Amino acid sequence: MPATTTAPPPLPHPLRTRPFRLLFAGRVLSLTGDAVVPAALALAVLEATGSTGALALVLACAMVPKLVLLPVGGVLADRFDARAIALAMDLVRCAAQLLVGLQLLSGGPDLWLIAAASAVGGAAGAFAMPTGSPLVRGTVAPEALHRANAAMGIAYSATRVGGPALAGALILTVGPGWAFVLDAASFAVSAALLAVLRIAPVPVPRRSFVADLREGWREVRSRDWYWTSLVAHSAWNGAAAVLATLGPAIAVDRLGGAGTWVLLLQVGAVGLLAGSLLADRLKPSRPVLTANLALASYALPLLLLAAEAPAALVIGAYGLAQAGLGFLTPVWDTVVQRAVPEQVLARVVSYDWLLSLAAMPVGYALAPLAADAWGPGVPLAAAAVVVAGCCLATALVPGVRRIR
Repeated sequence: MPATTTAPPPLPHPLRTRPFRLLFAGRVLSLTGDAVVPAALALAVLEATGSTGALALVLACAMVPKLVLLPVGGVLADRFDARAIALAMDLVRCAAQLLVGLQLLSGGPDLWLIAAASAVGGAAGAFAMPTGSPLVRGTVAPEALHRANAAMGIAYSATRVGGPALAGALILTVGPGWAFVLDAASFAVSAALLAVLRIAPVPVPRRSFVADLREGWREVRSRDWYWTSLVAHSAWNGAAAVLATLGPAIAVDRLGGAGTWVLLLQVGAVGLLAGSLLADRLKPSRPVLTANLALASYALPLLLLAAEAPAALVIGAYGLAQAGLGFLTPVWDTVVQRAVPEQVLARVVSYDWLLSLAAMPVGYALAPLAADAWGPGVPLAAAAVVVAGCCLATALVPGVRRIR
């Protein structure tokens, strides 16, 4: 009589496990608070100063420390307990956001104090961001990583859908200061949840700080699929900065007004959520290749804006492009968490963030200069060519095709 085999029981969803549930709950809360803040910050600074330059200063104060300190954050997250670092940075950001909120509620906000708090929050973000992948990897089984990352992606996307509406409700009813108080409270609760989370530490050999940085960079360079994909992701962020800089003015001048731009952003948020939901269901045989090809779709809204296409086409293309991003994020995170050794994971992720975010200031700076010289169509079309070329070119890389 032939032997029979019994299929292993299916793995429970990661949210059924207590450690990941604690991590996920804290992440949802902090993401919700963060989704509310951008609109509140822009309105508060513009109302207080009447200057877009002042807003640019505050945003730069948050971005520059983040870019400078990201590699440092990666080293610390690998050397020490990633959970403890994430908890400490939640408390720091709680204090920074609470300070801004109280300043705004006082009725006489000090621009330099808001800028300083933004710099502190940006620095804290540099130390917190590399802890994300180690924390997910430490709370679920390897087989459940894909669904865990998809759940995180869905949470991020959902807050981007509901965040602007919540921000608008707070601003119109109780004022922008309470948006910052809400963000501070979300970080406080996230820290409390991390405090009861327990993750086994990963032993890491102690070396000099510079040696740790070099080891992380070697891990990046040793994987052709990784560093070539980072080039594509960096191109995507630079192109997104070009669209964010030139898109609002085009929407107002040619596509029907500010409402068109708001609708485009909302459709993009829905597309981001749809892509994350799709990633939860699909497991492509060549995940990095599939995700990078999906990311190339960002060229479509750029080209349509450059060609002065009708608003409906631009909005639809932007929603599709954001779906590509929503699909890429959990797929990419899962591949990285499985392929990179635990003891260097935070450093590798920190270089990922650094290279991706560094292209955004370049896009912000060059887009208006090029638009003034040749019109907005030229930088938009150039950004489309760059992002499509870089994303599609990853298909030529052997490692990208081999990752399964």
